[in-house]
Amino acid sequence: MTLTPAAQKFVLHWGEMGQAWGINRTMAQVHALLFVAPTPLDAEEISTLLDVSRSNVSTSLRELITWGVVRRVHIIGDRRDRFEALKDVMETFRVIMTERKRREMDPTIALLEHCVREAKLGDPCENYTREQLEKMLEFTRMVTSWYSHIENLSTPALLRLFRGGTLLAKVFGRGRLRKTTITSDPEKAGAGAISEG
Repeated sequence: MTLTPAAQKFVLHWGEMGQAWGINRTMAQVHALLFVAPTPLDAEEISTLLDVSRSNVSTSLRELITWGVVRRVHIIGDRRDRFEALKDVMETFRVIMTERKRREMDPTIALLEHCVREAKLGDPCENYTREQLEKMLEFTRMVTSWYSHIENLSTPALLRLFRGGTLLAKVFGRGRLRKTTITSDPEKAGAGAISEG
């Protein structure tokens, strides 16, 4: 396999983005390469195409497999392990979000819960700190709960949600909307419970 100019740009950019997200540059580049590769690649091919050490590639592959975005593939007659990335963008999004929740949000919630309990037992001068921590805990739980609902959506439903972003911004936005009223009138509810004025 040879990297086309477009593939090279994508791989380099994905590596930079990975660093911004707190992911090792090589790991992100390996993922990007496997995502655009039409066939599974072995570690030696990956090392050559990215011009990085074989050990760095092996470490990145192990981590990507742990994340669930890359899998090992065996081809009959070939003793080398080959690797391929998830090709479905929505499935990749789900896997990455689930792993980030497990690695980042869950420990954050556990820490905040501990800090709130500790602040409640502390001196009354800690009331402000406790209140701020409780706000952060409530927000973090809300985001995590929201994600758990999103995670359970089918791919078509998730696509509709993303594509409906403009409509959601209008429904929940501020200032630039026409007046919206909600009615519980059964006759109007049949035509849609929300009407715009």
